[in-house]
Amino acid sequence: MTDSSSYPTSTEDQKGCLFSEGQLIFSGSGSLTVSGKYKHAVCSDDYILIRPGVQLTVAAAATDGIHTNEAILIDGGTVQVTSTDEGINCDEGAVVINEGTVTVTTKAASAKGIKGYGNVTINGGTINVTAKGGDSSEGIESKSVLTINGGTVEVTAYDDCINAASGIVITGGSVYCYSSNNDGIDSNGPLTISGGLIVSSGTTSPEEGFDCDQNTFKITGGTLIGFGGATSTPTSSVSTQRSLIYGGSGTSNQYFSVVSSTGETVLVCKIPRTYSQMTLLFSSPSLTAGTSYTIYSGGTVSNGTDFHGLYTEGTYTTGTQLSTFTSSSVVTQVGNVSTGGGGQPGWR
Repeated sequence: MTDSSSYPTSTEDQKGCLFSEGQLIFSGSGSLTVSGKYKHAVCSDDYILIRPGVQLTVAAAATDGIHTNEAILIDGGTVQVTSTDEGINCDEGAVVINEGTVTVTTKAASAKGIKGYGNVTINGGTINVTAKGGDSSEGIESKSVLTINGGTVEVTAYDDCINAASGIVITGGSVYCYSSNNDGIDSNGPLTISGGLIVSSGTTSPEEGFDCDQNTFKITGGTLIGFGGATSTPTSSVSTQRSLIYGGSGTSNQYFSVVSSTGETVLVCKIPRTYSQMTLLFSSPSLTAGTSYTIYSGGTVSNGTDFHGLYTEGTYTTGTQLSTFTSSSVVTQVGNVSTGGGGQPGWR
C-alpha cells in the first residue's frame, strides 16, 4: 500500500497512507506493507492495536511510521518500521508492548524510535531500535514513566538510548543500550532497578551509562553494568543491592573482570569502546557484604555466553590486576571516578 507524494487540496482529513479517524486494529495472519510518501504511513486519531500473527511493515514514511493520538498496544506479531521522523509515536497517550517482534529504524536528526507522551511500558517481546540521526535522536522516549518488565530490548542511538521525563523502572528483561553521543539510560526523574540484565554504554564525559541527575537511583536487584565518562551514584539509603563504581582508562573489546577472594568470578565483560577516562558502574546480587575482590583487565574467556559483552557463563582466566577492594558499603568506589546525581557513595 503506497500513497502519493502530495495530497489534493480538499476538506478531507487525510493524515497518512493508511488512516482512520477511529480505532485501527490489525488482526489475522496476513501481511501488510505500507509506504507513506507524504505524511505518516499508518495513522489513527484514536488507538492502534496489533494482535498476534500480524506482519506489519512500514517500508518508508515521510514523517512517522506509526502515529496515533490515544494509545498504541502491541500484543504480538511482527512489526518493522523504517521512517524519517518518529518510528512509533503516540501523541497523547500510552505505548504498551506485551509481545511480538518490533524493529524500528529512524533517520531524521531529532527523530525518536518509539515515543509516547504517556507511559511507555514493555512487558515482553523482542524490541530493536536504531535512531541514527543527530542531536535529540533518541531510541525510546516517554514524556511520563518508562517501564521495562520483560522481553529483550536493544537500542542504538545517536542521543540517549532510553529517556523518560518522570522516571524509569526496570523490573526484568534483557536491556542493551549503546549511545554514540550521549547517555545510555537517562531518567529526568527517579531511576529504579529491581531485576533484569542490563548493559548500558554512554559516550565520554560528561555522558553516562546510567544518568538520573540528582534524583533517587534505587537498585534492589538485577545485574547491570554501565559505561561512560561518568555515572549517577546509586542512592545508598534506599538501595539494598551492592554496587561498584570503578574509574580508570578503558580499551575497546578488552575484558574487565571482578573476582572474589574465594575465586568466584562475579563479573566478566568487554569494554564497548575506548575511554581515556572511563567510569564503570556494576551491580549484582553476587557482590556481598564484607567480601574482598580483585579487579582485572584483559585475560581470556572460553566457552562463554554473553549478552552484548556481559558474560553470563564460561571459563575466565585472569589478566592484569588493576586493584582490590572490600565491599564494606552499599556503594564502593575504586579509582578515579566521575559521578553525577544519586545518593552518597561508600568509599574504599
